[in-house]
Amino acid sequence: MSETSPHLSTTLSTTPRLHVAGPLGVGVEIILPPPASHYLAQVMRRVPGDKVRLFDGANGEWAARVKSVGKKVVVVAEAQSAPQEVVPDLWLCAAPLKRGRIDWVAEKACELGVARLLPVITQRTIVDKLNLDRLHAHMVEAAEQCGRTAVPALDSPIKLAALLRDWPAERRLIFADETGGAPMAAALQTATAPAAILIGPEGGFTADERDAIRALPQTLPISLGPRILRADTAAAVTVGVWQALADVCASH
Repeated sequence: MSETSPHLSTTLSTTPRLHVAGPLGVGVEIILPPPASHYLAQVMRRVPGDKVRLFDGANGEWAARVKSVGKKVVVVAEAQSAPQEVVPDLWLCAAPLKRGRIDWVAEKACELGVARLLPVITQRTIVDKLNLDRLHAHMVEAAEQCGRTAVPALDSPIKLAALLRDWPAERRLIFADETGGAPMAAALQTATAPAAILIGPEGGFTADERDAIRALPQTLPISLGPRILRADTAAAVTVGVWQALADVCASH
């Protein structure tokens, strides 16, 4: 996507698809923010009457049309074109990474259908401050491009000890442990929603952290194979396999 359009994508039919502030409904008018207005009017050359697609993260996707074009573009929702997606109850708990790599994790978390992204501060985390607005923007852009009607919730960073202390009793914690665990594919078949995936920092978890994670009754330690994966790769692989198995189970 163009840097001039951080929140706008087009489909193969060239109909722009935008995330907007809701709630959407028949006849609802939306005044687009300046970046989206500029892109729609100046780059895409849309004029009154042209079609757009809208979603607000809660009310499905809506067919809409451009009502007016000026410094700010106004669009009007006409009819719901797709229902709100059912999001599997999967969290991704991941240690913050360097800029670029954490942005990539946020994008892929959205594309792969995660419900919630929780940045987790560990002893070896080298990034302790995150631009949450930027991460959210990357997830919005990913949702626009991949056709999602929901954008993952994004939490403020939390320390690992606090995360474990308040862990929900009913939620399985899938621990990607570089020291070993159950084979991923077999283990994840038993880790149905509600679930969460825990991915460590570049340097991995300390021995004390690993012991604390494994001591949690809800923890399911898994192995991601014979190689040590980068943290961003581990996140995408584990979420992707979990979602694939969830889809298989749902189809039977």
